[in-house]
Amino acid sequence: MATEAVRPQQPGNQQNDVLMDIRGLKVHFPIRGGLVGRTVASVKAVDGVDLTVNRGEILGLVGESGCGKSTLGRAVLQLIKPTAGSVYFEGTDLTKLPPNQLRQRRANMQMIFQDPFSALDPRFTVGRVIAEPLENFKFGSPKEVDDRVRYLLQVVGMSPNILNRYPHEFSGGQRQRVVIARALATGPRLIVADEPVSALDVSIRAQVVNLLQDLQERLGVAYLFISHDLAVVRHIAHRIAVMYLGRLVEIADRDLLFDAPHHPYTQALLSAVPVPDPERRRARIILRGDVPSPARVPPGCHFHPRCPIAQGLCRESVPPLRDIGGRSVACHFAAPFPIATASTSLR
Repeated sequence: MATEAVRPQQPGNQQNDVLMDIRGLKVHFPIRGGLVGRTVASVKAVDGVDLTVNRGEILGLVGESGCGKSTLGRAVLQLIKPTAGSVYFEGTDLTKLPPNQLRQRRANMQMIFQDPFSALDPRFTVGRVIAEPLENFKFGSPKEVDDRVRYLLQVVGMSPNILNRYPHEFSGGQRQRVVIARALATGPRLIVADEPVSALDVSIRAQVVNLLQDLQERLGVAYLFISHDLAVVRHIAHRIAVMYLGRLVEIADRDLLFDAPHHPYTQALLSAVPVPDPERRRARIILRGDVPSPARVPPGCHFHPRCPIAQGLCRESVPPLRDIGGRSVACHFAAPFPIATASTSLR
């Protein structure tokens, strides 16, 4: 049963535009030791995150590998139970729902995983893969389910004639299109896309990113788009949140963030993005030391051991996210760094 595509309204920042509101979210994994297996420490994968996702918005979440991006994405969908905090989806706290009510809510929240081959059951045909969520949520009669599956395949740019083929018969890009079709099956209002193009060939990435962007515009679905590829995030996202060692350090509109980042970590991250001009070179910011272990996070600001502007206050006090010039920055001494003018000619 096909549904009409509707172009979404421009995402906004008013209270009634908020689809998901994350407050104080923590995910700590215990480290056990000794003969009795008592908890001796914790891996603080997510350590107090406040974030909102608006209706019809693509929110990019970026950061180094191991910073907690994927754990955050799974925690907001309750695939991992948070240690503390709340996740309000359309005004309802998902962390407080009993299992049967949470299961019904999941029809409106879906996920696209990083590896499309691992995300698909090799024993199921493509038609069965896409039909499964429709059957789980009692979408309709077998005829309606079949019509919906065929429609979804067309939406993601694939022929309905492949219904009886298996995942191993497709390329990585085609498998990811099947995963996207399955995520759209129940008509969700939010999709968490966890590195959806990082496992694909470079030549295929642009096609899948453009497909996701087109679907967002046509269907009005919101994305939490998790990636370490800043070029992809700049192309697709409306807003961007930067994560470091379990905490958010900066949240801003895409152009605002890329033109003049305020947090020292954001500045260093963006300075590493290659400039597509052989005659120009961007001023690099080289951070000292390595990323601390999430099992032994530094006191105060997590970034202070590597920060070029750290002072005594940074070692003692956790900087809250505060509004500076239309963005949120977690830094005691934040100042703009104009990336757009930081390139110098090689001539």
